[in-house]
This record gives sequence, C-alpha cells and structure tokens, in this order.
Amino acid sequence: MSTDYRNFLALSYEELEELNLEAKKERVSRVAIDQIREKRLKYLTDEKRIKAVTVLFSDLEGRLHLLDYDKKFLLNSYENLTFDGSSIRGFTAQKESDLRLGIDWSAFYWVPADVFGNGKVLVFGIVIDKDGTPYSGDLRGVLKTYADKLYAEKQYTLNAATEIEGFLFAGKDAEKIYHETGKFEFVSTGGYYHSLPLDPLRQFIDTAAEVQRAMGFQNEKDHPEVAPSQFEINFGYSEVVAAADQIQLYKLLCRQIGNNYGYTACFLPKPVAGVNGSGMHTNVSVSKGKTNLFWDEKGEEQLSSFGWKFLDRVLTRALDLCLVFNSSVNAYRRLDPHFEAPNQIRASATDRGAMIRVPIGNARSMRTEVRAVAPDANPYLSMYAIFKTGIDGEIAKMKNLREGGRYLPDNIYKAIDDFKASSWIAEILGSDVQGRYAELKQASANRCPRELGTIVKGCEVQFHHAVYNQSLWNLF
Repeated sequence: MSTDYRNFLALSYEELEELNLEAKKERVSRVAIDQIREKRLKYLTDEKRIKAVTVLFSDLEGRLHLLDYDKKFLLNSYENLTFDGSSIRGFTAQKESDLRLGIDWSAFYWVPADVFGNGKVLVFGIVIDKDGTPYSGDLRGVLKTYADKLYAEKQYTLNAATEIEGFLFAGKDAEKIYHETGKFEFVSTGGYYHSLPLDPLRQFIDTAAEVQRAMGFQNEKDHPEVAPSQFEINFGYSEVVAAADQIQLYKLLCRQIGNNYGYTACFLPKPVAGVNGSGMHTNVSVSKGKTNLFWDEKGEEQLSSFGWKFLDRVLTRALDLCLVFNSSVNAYRRLDPHFEAPNQIRASATDRGAMIRVPIGNARSMRTEVRAVAPDANPYLSMYAIFKTGIDGEIAKMKNLREGGRYLPDNIYKAIDDFKASSWIAEILGSDVQGRYAELKQASANRCPRELGTIVKGCEVQFHHAVYNQSLWNLF
C-alpha cells in the first residue's frame, strides 16, 4: 500500500537537522516556554502538510507510549488532552483512571518520513494528575521538576550522555518468537570496531546514525561492540531531560530501522549467554554557567571535591538504587564479572568492573560514569536517582567506601528487597511510587522461568515447565 497520501510532510535529512538543531539551541538557551509554545503552534497552523502530532510519554517502568493526535484537533484542544491512566502499567487504578496530558513544547522533533511516516512531528508530553499537579508516576515530569528547581535555586545545569549498547538479531520479531526458536541469530560476527563496510550490522549502524543526526542528536562515534552483532552509537552531552528523551528516541528509531531491514534491535541486558551483555553507561556532570563543577586540574584524577562527594553519595546508596538501574530479571545475568560487568560497589579510573568509573577528562568533559545501568532501565528514573542522590544524599561513614569489598545483588529478588526497605527511595520517590514500582518488579520476577515448574502442581505439567524453563533461560 502506498504511503504517499496527498502532500504530507517529508523533509530532507538536511532540512530536518537544521530544524532540530535550532529547536535544541532554544532548549539549551532556556527560551521562555510561552515563546516556544506560540512558535510551535504557529508552525503547526501554517504548515499544511502535517496530518498528526505524535505525543510521547513513558510509564513507570520506562516503556515508551505514543499517541497520534490529529493536528487540527490538537491545535484546538492541547490544553485539555486526557487519557486512561489505568491502561498504563504503574499508573492509576481503574476507579481513578483519568489523567491529563500536557505538552512540553520545548521537546519538539521533526522526524524522517522513511522511519516515522509522512506528515508527522513528535513532541514529548507531561502527565498531569486530575488536580492539575504533575503526576507522581511520570518520572519524566519528576526529573524535569527537579532539574528546573536546581537551575532556579542554584543555577545548576544537570548534564548527561549515555553509551547505549544493543544487539541486532536476524528476523523482525526475534524477541517475540524466542519461545519458538530458543535462540537468537547473529547478523554479524565482526567484533569490536571490526566489520566489513557493507555488512548488515554496519549498514544498520550507518542508517541509525543518519537518522540520529537528522534529529539533532549531534553524534560522536559509532561502532560494532565486543560481542557478535552488538552495536553502540554515541551522541553528545545534553541537559538531563533532553538526554533521557534521546535515550527513548534512540531505542525507538533503532527498533524501527532494524524492522525496516528485517532485523530486531534488542536492548535486553544479556540476551545471549557466553558473550558480553549490553549496558547503558551513564556519564554525568553538573555545571554552573560555563563552569564544569566536576573539574579540578589539581584534584585526584582531576575530579573536583564536588565530583567526588557526588560519586560517594551514589556509592553509599548503591544497594538502594540497584533495582532502578537493573530493573529486569535479565539484567542480573549481565552482572557477571567474567564479562566486564560493573558489579563491584567501588570507584575506579581504570577498572571497568567498578560500578562507577572516572574517565579521563578536561575542563569541559570531566564527568563520572555510572556503569551499572542496564539499557532496559527507565532513563528518567535512573537519571533522577543518580542526580538526586549525588547532590542531596548523604555519604556513609565507612572506611574505604570507594575501594570495593561490596557487590551489587546477583538476582532481582535481593534488589527488590533492598529497594522496598530503602528509606532513601521512599524519600525521593514517595512511598506510593516506591510500592507500585516494587510490585511491578515482583510480578516480573514471579513470571521468571526460575519459578516455572515449582508453582504448578502435577508431575506432568511440572516436567513441561522445566523443559520450557531451559529453553527460555538464555533470554531471561
């Protein structure tokens, strides 16, 4: 079926990049939201080739949701958008289901028609409770509120950039049909930095990088990773909310491009046994004006006292935060020390097994790298937890906090217990969100094949589940 319906918008990649970089500049410069809103509304009114505005928001676990609004409807109703929150995992109960959806006009993207469809633009939404306040389960809103508050009170800008690893597998629905195939099929075995220029993985990476560039990501480098069929496409530092938005867009566009090629882009932390898993190494810093508060030329590893205290606070709460960073059963298969896994609760300038690394930097780039974050984590929750803890948390009164001797849990059950027992998590998220998130993760753990064959009575049924357990264990 043709997708060339009427004369819908389909801009060149050069035009897209120009528009998205201008929008990014306005966001970085903190142009007044009223001014940006009026500019976007005028654009939507004047541009006749746009048929729909896709509004994006994420649930409590970080799953991205997309709502297409007819452009004309949105122009007349953008201040009164509602949706059924009870249908979103971790949001409201059925008896109190209605939520509002506001528009963050600063988070507006022009997108390639060959990936997202003709005649559409994207904008991130803000979930609002019935009483008009930001909804506590919308971690994007929580993160944005916190970042805006720090800027208003201390002129702090929270900066982040992530290194998101993923796998490219043969077949469009490799994850969905794993229970039938029992395996994932690599499309490339070239390895780290090594592949033929036109092999399937390289073509996928090149295409994804072009789409990112058109969307204003400001790419830095891209390459095959250590494991077969594994990839990483890096892009530049952004203010923290924009950085988390880009994580969601990165995974979305990679999945769609993979699908276009007949492949599956997979962001499970450890989809294949025996090879390196995938991480989402999260580089963070705090700046005030043009000054990077993490830089000190004379400091240890040239990290400032401010930066070391930030790091120490995160180490202090490592066990409390583990479920935030590693939110799936599969994530704990990645925390294997034989595959460069960052499971040691310590800091290091060199050891990639440390939870936090201090990379080489300068006055502009000095940062800390939280390596224990998995690629399927909620990016808004992870970023909020890192910055809130690093800036407002306490430092444990213990010797050798940075030197190790402690380890992150090797299973989700222990991480859930630590999360539920944490007074710090209750303080930064509220006990209601803490409880709902823990319930979701407990339900996920209870569906894990580890319990299959033990919760169903009957020898014949138990044997069936035990076999099913073995076929699924590589995935979960």
